[in-house]
Amino acid sequence: MSYSVPSDIDDRPVVVIGAGTLGARIALMFAAGGSPVRIFNRTPHRATAAKELIDQQVSDVRQSLGLSAPRAGEVEVVTQLDRAVPGAWLVIESIAEDLALKRPLLGEVDRLADPDAVLATNSSSYPSSEMIDEVERPERVLNMHFLMPPQVNPVELMSCGRTDEAIIDALVDRLPRYGLVPFRVRRESVGFIFNRIWAAIKREALMVVAEGAATPEDVDRIWQEVFRSPAVPFRMMDQVGLDVVLDIENHYAAIREGIPEGPRTLLQRYVDRGHLGVKSGRGFYGDYAGAAD
Repeated sequence: MSYSVPSDIDDRPVVVIGAGTLGARIALMFAAGGSPVRIFNRTPHRATAAKELIDQQVSDVRQSLGLSAPRAGEVEVVTQLDRAVPGAWLVIESIAEDLALKRPLLGEVDRLADPDAVLATNSSSYPSSEMIDEVERPERVLNMHFLMPPQVNPVELMSCGRTDEAIIDALVDRLPRYGLVPFRVRRESVGFIFNRIWAAIKREALMVVAEGAATPEDVDRIWQEVFRSPAVPFRMMDQVGLDVVLDIENHYAAIREGIPEGPRTLLQRYVDRGHLGVKSGRGFYGDYAGAAD
């Protein structure tokens, strides 16, 4: 039976599992668009910090994106997964890039979720086809990959190979209400659309620094001068988290030939020192005082 949007969708929550940098921003977008939001994180203080971020920014996001919902959705921190998931129309996992964690989580969410709920992974490098071993209803599972909202709002939608196409159609129609811009990935692709292009840019930027040809600051300055964009490679990596960037690079290296080692070696040095970017207070840049948890 083909999927159709629930009649009570406006009253049902969106659940975000994982309250890291992206998880908090994903929750912010859905709250800004008027949906109630539940946030679950294995360490509750991270979920609480995400809620505080949303409370601080939601009004500005609604205004800047011109969102039409009459009010922002309420945000609730829920400390038990079996209380967070039931009743939701959409559940998005945004946890660490580790299939050993994602597979059982999606299986558990599938068991807890309402029959008409959509289950999505925000994985940046793994297709959802690799996560459905423990899922009984894979037709409702897909990749829903966010970039860095609210500043960068594309969302890439990719089937797990068994996803009901009507779910993707419904999301393409629904997501603009939250200020999000949906793109359909037309066949399974490790890295999706933008991230495959970004990976090549990021990798070469890292290689330039690893070889001593420039500093991170040099690369970002020349990028900004050429493209007149505030989004620059090393600042962006610091925002994502250098541990996450390293995990993604390791995954690409495992599945594709010819990925150079220099960028991963450089990233590993930073990670070994605990310099993970904004979330640790220091990464390629050291001016994130007060940003760490």
